[in-house]
Amino acid sequence: MKLLHAADLHIDSPMRGLVRYERAPVEQMRGATRAAVENLVDLALKEQVTAVLLAGDVYDGTWRDVNTGLFFTGQMARLQEADIPVFMISGNHDAENKMTMELPLPGNVHRFDSGSPGTKVREDLGLAVHGESFARGAVPHNLAEGYPSARSGLFNVGLLHTSLNGRPGHDRYAPCTVEQLANHGYQYWALGHVHHRAVEHSDGPYVVFPGNTQGRDAGETGPKGCTLVTVEDLQVLGSPEHHDLDSSARWHEVRVDMADVEDLADACVQVEEQLTSQVVDRAQPGQANAVRVVAFGPSEAHTALVRGREDFTNAVRRIGQEHPSVWIEKVRVETDHPREWVDPEQVADIVAGVRQEGERLLADPEQVRGIVDATRIRTKLHTDLRGLFTEDGWTGRMSGEAVELLTALLEEKR
Repeated sequence: MKLLHAADLHIDSPMRGLVRYERAPVEQMRGATRAAVENLVDLALKEQVTAVLLAGDVYDGTWRDVNTGLFFTGQMARLQEADIPVFMISGNHDAENKMTMELPLPGNVHRFDSGSPGTKVREDLGLAVHGESFARGAVPHNLAEGYPSARSGLFNVGLLHTSLNGRPGHDRYAPCTVEQLANHGYQYWALGHVHHRAVEHSDGPYVVFPGNTQGRDAGETGPKGCTLVTVEDLQVLGSPEHHDLDSSARWHEVRVDMADVEDLADACVQVEEQLTSQVVDRAQPGQANAVRVVAFGPSEAHTALVRGREDFTNAVRRIGQEHPSVWIEKVRVETDHPREWVDPEQVADIVAGVRQEGERLLADPEQVRGIVDATRIRTKLHTDLRGLFTEDGWTGRMSGEAVELLTALLEEKR
């Protein structure tokens, strides 16, 4: 038995905001969710799978027009021609109360109802699939605890759209624990909702998020696709296999360590090398690659990168233009001063000098007044500072605190 598990197809997701960016491959990115579904069906046909499992959010919400539904039913009809059944549930995005249009599904597709969990048994395949669709966009209660018991002598699959006990960036829907699912008696839990692939449990029953089939923004980077499960003697054989489906478009974050970089020119060389090795050399033919470049780490070039942020960004975009498959979505500078931007051997002398100067100022309040006057700040702040000199001990306290703060900063950089 072979089962193909996918979730979060988000067909025709609008990928908002792309039109704001120059050279953004808008049409290719918008069509990427459909291309991923076509690749899913192609893989199912190639592998001659026993069944396809869709764990929610097939749609991104109600359709803008009927063509979204026609596309999906057309792809399911391709599976029907190959006698491949499809078992699906609705998630938070395509919950029953959100869908204002509907088309009849081909006869090979079984969509589980909402309100109570159900079971679809295919004795001829040795398969029992259990599931429950979302009636509304938000499901705050535990659905899994009501799922039916496993059917003896069959391979049991639980279809569930959930965030388990919580996931960063995902709303907490249908909460439950991995332990609860693992102890329910099913051999495989086909989960949806979390867009990053994760095998939550593999000792006995598998509990798997396949991730979404297509990344849709800079927070959904890296390969996206589905999971192929091979079953023998009612047990998963080996490990479930990830298969990429995002051949049309992919999002990347390229992090470039600036530790050995001294200036903007060196920084651009580093970006070119990392962009080539992480993206260009790995790109599939015809794939659009949206890239966010992040320069990070302590660096001698920190000041140049911060002050020349716009020049650096433009230079990185020019590098991206040299590769037809690459579009630079954003450039971020997250560098810092080098950890030893002050020579460690000189820190002790500098600290001693700071303390000496502080003691001199403490002994000469008039000089502190002179420093304030020398700034030539003719504002209310200047007037307020002058007024503070009449307070007992203010000059000494401020001078002392300044010395301690500067000393601490220097010691931290040692």
